[in-house]
Amino acid sequence: ETTEMANREAAEMQMSELDLLSSMFPSEEEFTVTDQLAAAELKHYAENESAEMPSSKVQFILNVKPEVSNASLVEFSMVCALPFKYPTVLPEITVRSSLLSRAQQIHLNSDLKTYLMQNCSGEPCMLSAREWVKDHAAAYVVKELSSSSVTTSNAVQSEDTMFTRLWIYSHHIYNKQKRKNIIDWAKELSLSGFCMPGKPGVVCVEGLQSSCEEFWSRVRRLTWKRILIRHREDVSLEGGGRAEIQKQRKFPPLEEKCFDAHGARGNHMDLGQLYRFLEEKGCADIFQMYFGVEGH
Repeated sequence: ETTEMANREAAEMQMSELDLLSSMFPSEEEFTVTDQLAAAELKHYAENESAEMPSSKVQFILNVKPEVSNASLVEFSMVCALPFKYPTVLPEITVRSSLLSRAQQIHLNSDLKTYLMQNCSGEPCMLSAREWVKDHAAAYVVKELSSSSVTTSNAVQSEDTMFTRLWIYSHHIYNKQKRKNIIDWAKELSLSGFCMPGKPGVVCVEGLQSSCEEFWSRVRRLTWKRILIRHREDVSLEGGGRAEIQKQRKFPPLEEKCFDAHGARGNHMDLGQLYRFLEEKGCADIFQMYFGVEGH
């Protein structure tokens, strides 16, 4: 009896999630139920106590265009199926794109699965899965492009003639181990900048483009509620070497900045202090990107 109730409750939750998806993504290009019969059976089962369990899982496709400068080129398809017990078990999702190599696709899907295992137990999670794909998927394509192009000598040349500054936004940064990683990795990669723990978390790293990209690829692999590059600056070093790199830096070697505005966890940062700090460093315009009304 209880399993019967649990099954029906799961069916109701699946139905309401499908309804939500179809209202948020009304166009066929964004959301398509690929198995109409299963959807009809599910609806019937959720609404009628006498109905039989559906004979097959509901399947659908969510197409996602990530927020990337050349996003018109990239689209990812999330091919999804909901097991009968979902949301008490994870959804089955495979992300595909014509731009992904086999290895990239495996890597991306295994990272998505890890994210779901850590963040989506027992709750409907299709929207957070879609959000994760939207924020992270493009990097799996880019990562390979940058590593495969290194074979030509002039690519290596250009790689080290760019100075990059990344402005990273995280929903929050409290975890001691992550904070230690951020400081250690920046030191290892000779990056300057700062890390502002709390909610939200702000990380700025600057240095050689290749070092910044390595830093980002490591940080991104940690588990975050939400993390993204809010802004990126690239400047050509004109082959100026070390002296030119030092000249471009706006910050000392990366350290933590706590603009603490009280609170037990020190988790509400004093944004006024952060603004003044950025202003001193000639980066006041960045504040707008993080906290301004635009862009949200």
